[in-house]
Amino acid sequence: MSAEATLSTWTLLRCSWRSLFLQAGFSTESMQALGFLYALAPALERLYPDETQRRAAFSRHLSPFNTHPYVAAAIVGGVLAIEQRIARAELEPDSVDRFKSLLMGPLAALGDGFFWLSLRPAVGALSVALVPLLGPWAVLFYVVAYNLVHFIARFRLFWLGFALGDGLVARIKAWRVPVWNQRLRVLAAGAAGGSAAWLSARFGLQGRGWMEPVLEGSSLVLGVLVVFLLSKKVNGYLLLYGSAAVVLVLAWFDVF
Repeated sequence: MSAEATLSTWTLLRCSWRSLFLQAGFSTESMQALGFLYALAPALERLYPDETQRRAAFSRHLSPFNTHPYVAAAIVGGVLAIEQRIARAELEPDSVDRFKSLLMGPLAALGDGFFWLSLRPAVGALSVALVPLLGPWAVLFYVVAYNLVHFIARFRLFWLGFALGDGLVARIKAWRVPVWNQRLRVLAAGAAGGSAAWLSARFGLQGRGWMEPVLEGSSLVLGVLVVFLLSKKVNGYLLLYGSAAVVLVLAWFDVF
């Protein structure tokens, strides 16, 4: 085994950092392939000092690649572990393509479900609910809270991918991500209900007579209904836009 076939911690850190820019080279033909290759480049240059071998390594990562940009860090880490073994002649070059094909789809679904459909709405709704306490600082709370989870997940997945390779799938399965998705959606519904209750109380303070108890009761019913519908796996975006439509109709008829 040559020294070049061993990746240093510094090289891995560089690759991990570069994986943040996966989307920068997006194209309709190869999708995230250029960004993926950009993340791998420091390691491939070290693993393959011979120009012919290096060109071959670069070429095999120019095929179309597409997955969720956050969890792609796990595939970057796993590919580096496989490329290290290919450079040592322990594996065939096509093994890296099989690894990427195996994980792209499942990790894309996992990332979309957790980050886009669960974490982002939950943190957003919680931030809105905190506006009475934090004021404009609720925006900063959203940015910090969301990105804290986001960056920890990215770097954690990168190192797990490098350490576990194919075993990454079993580790992620043990995290019970669907359970956390459901909990985050319930949190989003509860925070939205709390915001609605606060708004109804503010309207009530304006002295609108019989509208005060109606608004407060409606907010409570809306909150309970949203939680119930989420538990029945109703699409969260449908509930969001449906609630917005109700507000617009009420505003049109000057209910408020």
